[in-house]
Amino acid sequence: MEGKKNIVFGFLFLVITASLGPYMVVTLFPDVEKAALEKQTVLSYLQLVVSSEFENPETLDAMTAEEIAKANSEAILALNTNLNAGISIDTIKGGPHAHGNLEALLNIVVGLILGLLTISSLFKQIISWIFIVGTLMHAGMALLGVFGFGWAGMILGTGIGPVLILLGLLLMGLATFVSYKTD
Repeated sequence: MEGKKNIVFGFLFLVITASLGPYMVVTLFPDVEKAALEKQTVLSYLQLVVSSEFENPETLDAMTAEEIAKANSEAILALNTNLNAGISIDTIKGGPHAHGNLEALLNIVVGLILGLLTISSLFKQIISWIFIVGTLMHAGMALLGVFGFGWAGMILGTGIGPVLILLGLLLMGLATFVSYKTD
């Protein structure tokens, strides 16, 4: 069965990309929570200062311009740290996790449908490999890029992966139209 490799590849790739969810929860969420807590602490202090018309909450004296500027700077830095902590998670969620899961499932479906087509074995092999290589060049390179392999981002930037996936979809549509088994 020509689609068997797509089914096997799809399930194995799905394990890898789906495991990014627990990886994010265990590895990245603690930093995000810490940054969010720090942001909330600093902003609460700043809100207290503003609501008390810029009195120092500890001494109840009017704050100097320097003290106000320092409180504002700490708040801005805490906001920035909080935003930066979420970038890693957003990059993984929007890239290799989402696209990888989708492309893994796409390979499984393609593998199953290839078994139902009456086209030549060579054409089935071509379609099969287009989906596998397209997935590796798209979601696979995005996955490697997240883990620090800069060269993967260069390959991803060529756009060859998505083009191969689209080509595979077009060929699957044509092949299904022409040769889907009806028995």
